[in-house]
Amino acid sequence: MPKIKHPTGRLAELLLIVIALAMCFLGYFSINVNRTGALPTSFVLHMCVLGAFALATHLAVRFLAPYADPVLLPAVLALNGIGLVMIYRLDLAYGPDSNLYIGFKQALFTLIGVVLMVITLAVVRDYRKLRNYTYLSMLLAIVLLLLPLAPVIGRSINGARIWINIGFSIQPSEVAKICLAIFFAGYLTTRREALIQGGKSLLGMRLPRLRDLGPLLVVWAASILILVFERDLGTSLLIFGLFVAMLYVATNQTSWLLIGAILFAPAVFLA
Repeated sequence: MPKIKHPTGRLAELLLIVIALAMCFLGYFSINVNRTGALPTSFVLHMCVLGAFALATHLAVRFLAPYADPVLLPAVLALNGIGLVMIYRLDLAYGPDSNLYIGFKQALFTLIGVVLMVITLAVVRDYRKLRNYTYLSMLLAIVLLLLPLAPVIGRSINGARIWINIGFSIQPSEVAKICLAIFFAGYLTTRREALIQGGKSLLGMRLPRLRDLGPLLVVWAASILILVFERDLGTSLLIFGLFVAMLYVATNQTSWLLIGAILFAPAVFLA
């Protein structure tokens, strides 16, 4: 039998990366022209650096994960690039002498992110092995989310208690999101059939069984704790919404969306 060569999608990824970079270049261009009437001397350098980031990540995916989804990387590059443009706009407003001048720091975080991504692709060659750490990931995520409430290392900034100080300040929720994504994916992979079959039918919707609601209730409780005690609606909504959205994608059951809204909306209103 002749071997069938499956398309990798890397060409589509490259074309989407070009579109993502074009969006970032246009934003950078329009900000400078609107504020100063001319492009800065470092315009070409900045665009080359961002292009180098994009090319490095594309080559890493091409060689280390050739069959990865071609949409994910361009989407991340577009969001990150637009974020850099918005921060650059704020830097122009506050000036280089302000402590809010953080464009360079954010670009440095982008570089660190690229390096960590390449390392991850090189080390985790078979992502399915992460299923062995499904519930450990959930436990680690909950611990990280609750760390800012710790009395010694927890920090409250601008009314939100979402930081910890361990010699430098970080938001542990950023790492917790990755752990939660691993937990959600592992849980849905093993429980997908049970979630689809569900329990009783109500108004044309297949409701989940009570025992299948357990992880959803745990994530809901963690989200409410974050909302109430850390005063961080964004992270709370993102975590709970991520799980409900992945449940819907995995099962195609609209009942999960309804249950998610019923659980979260009143809690947000009361908080």
